[in-house]
Amino acid sequence: MDHLLMEIFTAFAFGLLGAVLFSGIGLISGTDETTTLAPLTMLVVLLGAPPSAILSFFIAGAVAKHMTHAVPTALLGIPGDTSAVALIGDANQLRRLGVPHIALRKMLSGGALAALIAVPISIAFAVLLAPFGSVIKQFAPWVFLCAALLIAYFSAGRWAAMLALIPFVLLIVALQTLTVKYGVKLSVSYFLGIAVAPLIASLFSLISPQAREGMRRDKFRVFSLAPDMKAWSGYFPNPLKVLSPRQARVTAVSAAVSSATFVFSPVAMAVVVGEIIGGRIKQAYERVTTVITARNGISESTYIAETLIPLIAFGLPLSPVAAGPAAPLFNAPPRFSVDAATGQVNNLHNLLSVPEFFWYTLMAVVVALLIAYPFAMNYAHRAATFVARKVSHEAVIATFIGLVLVIGIWEGGVLGLLVILSIGMLGGFLERLVGFNIGVQFMGYYTAVLSVPALLAWLN
Repeated sequence: MDHLLMEIFTAFAFGLLGAVLFSGIGLISGTDETTTLAPLTMLVVLLGAPPSAILSFFIAGAVAKHMTHAVPTALLGIPGDTSAVALIGDANQLRRLGVPHIALRKMLSGGALAALIAVPISIAFAVLLAPFGSVIKQFAPWVFLCAALLIAYFSAGRWAAMLALIPFVLLIVALQTLTVKYGVKLSVSYFLGIAVAPLIASLFSLISPQAREGMRRDKFRVFSLAPDMKAWSGYFPNPLKVLSPRQARVTAVSAAVSSATFVFSPVAMAVVVGEIIGGRIKQAYERVTTVITARNGISESTYIAETLIPLIAFGLPLSPVAAGPAAPLFNAPPRFSVDAATGQVNNLHNLLSVPEFFWYTLMAVVVALLIAYPFAMNYAHRAATFVARKVSHEAVIATFIGLVLVIGIWEGGVLGLLVILSIGMLGGFLERLVGFNIGVQFMGYYTAVLSVPALLAWLN
């Protein structure tokens, strides 16, 4: 009993840490989930946190970030992170109407409702798929190859992203061959190189006179904030009272449907389902507010589903989120691993039971909502003002770059740093040029370490 209580307390503490930390990070526009959530989760794993605490930290961080990313999206008109890209059009329409505070409230309430719905549905769907797990593991190399091609096709780059897999995979194979010759076996460094690829590409662009000239600005960017308006009493507003009955119903159904999928990216799901919902509502204001509510809910539910379903059912990162921000939950040597030859896994899939997944995930979601939801609802205006005026984006970027460098040196010394730079440069510039996004890049890594050896063995 004492051991169980200590495990619950530890999971709660890490969930609280993740919720507080990412509630703040979410306020800063452009802080991509993979660039922030993946390295910090990797750090928690490598520091030796218990499995339940790792899961709690990640889920609470993801939910909290998708709460507060609504603040810069709705109030400042700039995406809080990658998932918010699907929301920016609707948010800007409501800003032009002079009601950005309405957009913010709808987004936050939709996200809170969807997160609670996603947990039981995702786990139930994972349990249904679990009997097929052993078959999928046997064919893991080919499953990863097919998944990489599928995710690349449904990314923004389409055919270009599929073709870009070839040089990207070959670079990883070549770097692995090089480092092994010097007795250095790397894994974490590849993850970190992919996670911070956009940052590395931006930093290298700054030292190019031609690229730097295109990034130069001759004046400060001006943001206009609407007055802060509070339409409820108390600290914790009821999401069901913020939403209309129709919006609550549409958001609940959208969250339930998106929680049963794990192949498509959260942005793609938000865009597609949002278009379907918008096409059924004629009144303009009702359409925009309902769509933005549902889309933010979908970004929450798909993130939870794309983490839990492959983790519980297979133990393999077979979704864009699992291969991206949630990658450390699957593969974080020396603690967690996916065997290249057999597809056997040693990660949270083996270390937690289904009831533990349910209760620790639900606890993490509740903790995140108790921290991030009322904070964003009550203090969004002041928080957005503070971030816009006082927080240096350069300092935030430097912090995460520093964390990545420390972990890279810890794993492989100079070779670890060179691998991070090489992977980051190629991945970052391919993402800029052809839409070769981070989810596809992570699948490219698994293709290199799992599918290429199997393909070469089959050819020989």
